[in-house]
Amino acid sequence: MNTVFRQQRRFLLLNVHHLQKLFFSDQSWLSRKGNPLIKWPSFPSPPSANCEPHPVPASIFSQNNFSIISNLLKDPSITSGSSLQSALDQTGVDPDPGLVQAIFERFDSSPKLLHDLFLWAEKKPGFNCSATLFDSMVNILGKAREFEDAWSLVLDHIGDGKEGSALVSVNTFVILIRRYARAGMPRPALRTFEFASSLEQICNSDEETNLFGIMLDSLCKEGHVRVASEYFTRRKETIIGWVPSIRVYNILINGWFRSRKLKHAERLWLDMKKEGVSPSVVTYGTLVEGYCTMRRVERAIELVDEMKGARIEPNVKVYNPIIDALGEAGRLKEALGMMERVFLSESGPNISTYNSLVKGYCKARDLVGASKILKMMISRGFIPTPTTYNYFFRYFSQFRKTEEAMNLYTKMIQSGHTPDRLTYHLLLKMLCEEEKLDLAVQVSKEMRARGYDKDLATGTMLIHLFWKMHRFEDAFGEFEDMIRRGITPQYLTFQRMNNDLKKRGMTEMLSKLCNMMSSVRSSKKLPNTYSGDEDTSRARRTSIMRKAEAMSDMLKTCNDPRELVKHRTLSKKA
Repeated sequence: MNTVFRQQRRFLLLNVHHLQKLFFSDQSWLSRKGNPLIKWPSFPSPPSANCEPHPVPASIFSQNNFSIISNLLKDPSITSGSSLQSALDQTGVDPDPGLVQAIFERFDSSPKLLHDLFLWAEKKPGFNCSATLFDSMVNILGKAREFEDAWSLVLDHIGDGKEGSALVSVNTFVILIRRYARAGMPRPALRTFEFASSLEQICNSDEETNLFGIMLDSLCKEGHVRVASEYFTRRKETIIGWVPSIRVYNILINGWFRSRKLKHAERLWLDMKKEGVSPSVVTYGTLVEGYCTMRRVERAIELVDEMKGARIEPNVKVYNPIIDALGEAGRLKEALGMMERVFLSESGPNISTYNSLVKGYCKARDLVGASKILKMMISRGFIPTPTTYNYFFRYFSQFRKTEEAMNLYTKMIQSGHTPDRLTYHLLLKMLCEEEKLDLAVQVSKEMRARGYDKDLATGTMLIHLFWKMHRFEDAFGEFEDMIRRGITPQYLTFQRMNNDLKKRGMTEMLSKLCNMMSSVRSSKKLPNTYSGDEDTSRARRTSIMRKAEAMSDMLKTCNDPRELVKHRTLSKKA
């Protein structure tokens, strides 16, 4: 390994004067101006050329059984509940955990159907659910915000709440905490941690410590750093002798930076040092990334020099945010200069380093520079990931370069690379905006065939395009399929369809649409969400405007703060 590093350094020192010339010259293996398509290079094949993101291991279960159940879940006439349970019984399939797990991975955006499938499989004689499958079911329900069903599963398998079963593990609670945080529900996330900490297999163990860190990290990453910080402070005050680890400080510092609270992050950094907690390379990396996020890249570079003074060697994870920030700011020459420092470090660049440069060049609308970075990383043995290509797709989507995007997509497929869900989102967004309906439908079919179930975003884009092109039956079918699979459509989608059907006098389809929405469980928790009562919303807006005008007039003439408070109290009562 050291030999490889020495060779990289020698290469850099010999070519350092040519590096910027290489990236700022006029030549590229991209097409020249005026050519309609980009001539991409021969991409290296990925480690596994399997075209599916979730390959089906035929040696574990019957491929025929997988196809039978898959076709059943795709059948629009089959709905969740007794209809699906009865249809599954008629197949004669004996489920096993491997089969059900593969189905979960293929239909991960169909929570209702998968929940019914799981309950059906559990009732079958000889079916022994695995911990992995159980956690997958909890995750799917949490993703769909069906927390009541998720907790029913957990409590049913945990018994008396003290003796945890083999299926319910600390990872189960990790999933619930992360899903609560992502759903914007920090308090239930805290209660989930406290419940898990009360269980004997978690209480007073390393697992509780790890779960505490994961809980803080989940809250911070989803913008709930203040809740996390308050809980951290209470824990310090109530648990005598508890000393927070460096990991806890790193998480909170990162959380404050992500929330763009620079003073809070710097204050915590000083408190940490006052308490005698020695910073690690991760701490410095967190600070560097935070300052880069705040567009204070010069301060981040100063921290790298401070690290060296503290005899902590910066690694590629420290340099990458700086390169990314310089690229985002269009300072590409400086980003390449920082790349030279990465070459001289012991770790050397990784795939994220090259991706940051590709992103920077694409954002600067310099496909020539981006293509040279791509060529460079391929020549150095780094296999481009879907993230690498998605920066090109973002550029093509932004400037509606449909032909170039489809050219790259075709090249990826031919080279054995598998696009990810974001790739398909970007392609469908571009095709829908360009109203290329047939091509959008084809791409959505390929997305489904490659193991990516249609989610809320892709389904919504297709519904709106069908509707815009007056393909009402197809739009209605997509809408109906979303509800069948347990996905609640967006209110704007329903409102547009509802209003148009009223105007066109399509009463039969309108009646079906309203009946479907009344069956959506989440809509019952949001009063008037789907009622389309425009008069109520208009009256509310008028009332708000009147109150705002009255307060504005009061501020122009009133000098007594008590009068303002009194007026505000009266307005609230009114």
